Amino acid sequence: MVYIASWQEYQEAAENLYTKSPNKARYCVKWRSSEGKLVLKITDDTTCIKFKTYSSIFLNRFEALNLSLMQKMQNKRPTPIVHSLSAPD
Repeated sequence: MVYIASWQEYQEAAENLYTKSPNKARYCVKWRSSEGKLVLKITDDTTCIKFKTYSSIFLNRFEALNLSLMQKMQNKRPTPIVHSLSAPD
């Protein structure tokens, strides 16, 4: 497990890890109110990256990352391509 110190690096690494293997990636959020500690973890069973902070400044960034990952995790099927078959002359 690797703790990444920079938020920007963690966000890019988390999004890249999910994009690389969306079916295997798991994202976990832990909040310990007694310590005021937030720990984020994303893994695909081969790579595990973590970020921890005690600062409330990261809450807006955390919310933006959650929104980005949830948009990627939505199970949307691509719109089907309709081919029109024309009769040969």
